[in-house]
Amino acid sequence: MDEHIFDNINDVDMKKTMESYYIEYAMSVIAARALPDVRDGLKPVQRRILFSMTELGNSPDKPHRKCARIVGDTMGKYHPHGDSSIYEALVKLAQDFSTRYPLVDGHGNFGSVDGDGAAAMRYTEARLSKISMEMLSDINKDTVDFGPNFDESEKEPLVLPARFPNLLVNGTSGIAVGMATNIPPHNLREVIGAVVKIIDNIVENDADTDIEELMEEVKGPDFPTGAEVLGRSGINEAYRTGRGKIRVRAVTEIEPMENGKNRIVVTELPFMVNKARLIEKIADLVKDKKIDGITELRDESDRVGMRIVIELRRDVNANVILNQLYKATQLQDTFGVIMLALVNNEPKILNLKEMLKLYLAHQEDVVTRRIKYDLNKAEERAHILEGLIIALDNIDRVIEIIRGSANVQIAKDSLCKEFSLSEPQAQAIVDMRLRALTGLEREKIEEELKELREKI
Repeated sequence: MDEHIFDNINDVDMKKTMESYYIEYAMSVIAARALPDVRDGLKPVQRRILFSMTELGNSPDKPHRKCARIVGDTMGKYHPHGDSSIYEALVKLAQDFSTRYPLVDGHGNFGSVDGDGAAAMRYTEARLSKISMEMLSDINKDTVDFGPNFDESEKEPLVLPARFPNLLVNGTSGIAVGMATNIPPHNLREVIGAVVKIIDNIVENDADTDIEELMEEVKGPDFPTGAEVLGRSGINEAYRTGRGKIRVRAVTEIEPMENGKNRIVVTELPFMVNKARLIEKIADLVKDKKIDGITELRDESDRVGMRIVIELRRDVNANVILNQLYKATQLQDTFGVIMLALVNNEPKILNLKEMLKLYLAHQEDVVTRRIKYDLNKAEERAHILEGLIIALDNIDRVIEIIRGSANVQIAKDSLCKEFSLSEPQAQAIVDMRLRALTGLEREKIEEELKELREKI
């Protein structure tokens, strides 16, 4: 055996090593996996999926594309993790019972409220939904910062422009290390109304907006599966402190039947409740005689909507049975709100006002950057047009210079010297087509320049 084999062994403190490794892992999960950014309300995998779909030209006006292609592109370019986790995130973005305003328009079997999984990604197809185009609006106009991907071969956006407050509108849930987030979805009109309220108060009254004013606009969560929220105390607490418990109850109706019996009909369930498991739980309660008086239980749900029918014995009180079901099953559920999101890559618990103000600050940045980009482009184009007009005013001399030059570079240098032009202007004159000499083309150039100057 080689006697030098043990020469490079270092003594380490196992406690310190484990601590530093675990902190690194925890920070990675917190900042780059499980928690959404307060500005666009997306986790890295969701942002990468939407950006990949944009790059594929997978917009709402184009045909659906295989999900396997979208997942492959996302994994190969931006998200070097398992394909199943990427597909799972893609499926959730397309499910109308999971996401209030789906960001992906799915085609095929994307699972059901009964807990059925989506078909394999080789069978399903997807494209961006119309509302997700607002998340990506003006991304090519230097509105957000881009950073290198995992192997520095591509650039990816660090945040999306997000033209609507997606974090509150679609909500999110995620479990990091030592912390979790659970933000309920909200009505788009209400949230936009609250943002407009903040802007109006600043512009018209130069005043701050208090949380009471915002709570007049945002009444409470708006779950994709419907159901009723019980009381306002949980909502108030969640919006003021960032934490709260909201009790949600299924929408039910007691219907009389022909034979004098009653039935309970359930048409809406609390958010994230599995319908098949709920029916199973009710059946178990009847079988174990914990609830007495149910004679028949069936699922009559179809494409039109949900309908769970619970038929009762003639001698029982329907309201008593209903209260027993609320207590023993997920017909009544609690949604624990934890409004945790990343602010400058740090996890923070935010109240309603802080969340909206941080979103608004992001929009100010996006709009400012977009206007600067448009202004630079307009100024560049106006500069070129000014050069073309100088050339048209002195066309004979320009032709003479170009014809008398040995190559393009000499021609450009001579034009710059004679007419005090810049390099881009000289290039544009050299590239100018003969048709620009016609009166109509000159008119077009002058008209375009006039419009650009007004725009600038």
